[in-house]
Amino acid sequence: MKKIVALATALSAAALAACTPAAQNETAQAADQIAADANATLGQAVNDTDAAADRAFGSAEATMDNASAALGNATDKAADKTGAALKDAGNAIED
Repeated sequence: MKKIVALATALSAAALAACTPAAQNETAQAADQIAADANATLGQAVNDTDAAADRAFGSAEATMDNASAALGNATDKAADKTGAALKDAGNAIED
């Protein structure tokens, strides 16, 4: 198996060496274009991931803000009810 791979590699190298300079140049340009396309795709993937993360964090932040506001409102209501109950108890003791 190793001999077959080595032979295929040697034949590929010989075939590439036998190519004309124009063919080698075209091959190099094609390789450069493939690399540029891969870089552009990766850059777009990074941008998409960043945008998705920003949306997710924004949603989580809004949810936490809403929960905090609800908790604050509940605390205020409880304090008001407690204050009213203490006032009623004080009035009952006076009477």
